[in-house]
Amino acid sequence: MAKIKKRFVCQECGYESPKWMGRCPSCQNWNTMMEERETSASHRLGPSRQTHMQISKVVPITQVEKLEEPRFDTGIKELNRVLGGGLVPGSLILVGGDPGIGKSTLLLQTTYQLAQKGMPILYVSGEESLEQIRLRAERLQAIHSTVMVASETDLTVVETYIEETRPKLVIIDSIQTMFHPEITSAPGSVSQVRECTSQLMRIAKNLGVAVIIVGHVTKAGAIAGPRMLEHMVDAVLYFEGERHHTFRVLRAVKNRFGSTNEIGVFEMKEIGLVEVDNPSEIFLSGRPVGVPGTTVVASIEGTRPVLVELQALVTPTTFVTPKRMATGVDHHRVTMIMAVLEKRLGFFMQNQDAYLNVVGGVRLDEPAVDLAIAVSLVSSFRDQATGAHDLFFGEVGLTGEIRAVSRVEQRVAEAVNMGFKRVILPIKNLRGWQPPVGVELVGVKTLGEALDAALVK
Repeated sequence: MAKIKKRFVCQECGYESPKWMGRCPSCQNWNTMMEERETSASHRLGPSRQTHMQISKVVPITQVEKLEEPRFDTGIKELNRVLGGGLVPGSLILVGGDPGIGKSTLLLQTTYQLAQKGMPILYVSGEESLEQIRLRAERLQAIHSTVMVASETDLTVVETYIEETRPKLVIIDSIQTMFHPEITSAPGSVSQVRECTSQLMRIAKNLGVAVIIVGHVTKAGAIAGPRMLEHMVDAVLYFEGERHHTFRVLRAVKNRFGSTNEIGVFEMKEIGLVEVDNPSEIFLSGRPVGVPGTTVVASIEGTRPVLVELQALVTPTTFVTPKRMATGVDHHRVTMIMAVLEKRLGFFMQNQDAYLNVVGGVRLDEPAVDLAIAVSLVSSFRDQATGAHDLFFGEVGLTGEIRAVSRVEQRVAEAVNMGFKRVILPIKNLRGWQPPVGVELVGVKTLGEALDAALVK
């Protein structure tokens, strides 16, 4: 009889302890230690786990055979862009996002596009019945005979389905609902998620099957389960966006087969997710003209520039501590820029509430948006509007200088395509290239020069 041991595992970070503790010593979260039972190693290594285990050989890298088809075209350009060109056979991909953001919708549309090319696909759902899957597929107009569906949560049964159908792509929705019968803990626990993911990884590598698993997220926005889960998979994709906005952004935070700087932009409609070929046009639609506190910034997302509108509101407060709120950018970055404006340019904002919003639900992470943030804040503070056809980008230093940014040619070219007449940018970015015709480039050294050129007198 197998010996059963008890242990307590943190459901947030996976820390293990022989006794219960109110606070996890690793992640410092309260009430996350849950009791789990662990069987002996000889009992865990049952026949089902040994099915796909093969004895590997050591060979020179020059003698490793190349893949006949390196990538599969998913039929969705924005998804191909984020994946690095397509779906790699034998890869394990984790897709995470808030509830209702559109993860299952995107994957169901992907199965339909691949099925039209004759690829056998297995879609396993642990959250929906077969009738519910068909109902959603009919709404999305994504029904095809080569898509095999199953409503199952037992991973050993899923392995049997894979052996019988021999698909090229397997989708597991979601990994938190799957359980391995040889692990005694409940589905969704750290042990179950870790074991099921490890088993799916072996299946993907040994059989050359691409596997996409859907992961739930916590209140903080991170993928639920142990952090090791993200280290085990080949790619981690986050589906971002507000549920009340129609735009969705697919972002890669890890990708062994491509860049992690690419994003895919989608729009949620009644028929499902629709690709957005020109995100700048969508994000700038309905932009107010001549209103203080609004600016347009050119941000680089992956290989393409995206023009996004920033809106700032600076208003007096009666409280001792003013509010600093930011949506779409790091609020610490906004606080730093406000400190530079107070120290270097004399703007007294200690008694002002400051709110900053990136229109469209996009998140901007690069430092090139600093100049647009500073101009938006001062524009709202002074109640002076910026030019309707002005574009801004540049990094702001702590001494008030404007530092150069990368890929300035692509930013300016996108500005010209969208009809902007003037671009305010770092003066060092004016060297070494020929600007296009029809746009005025204003190079600035300091934040004071940029504000003098930007604000309408």
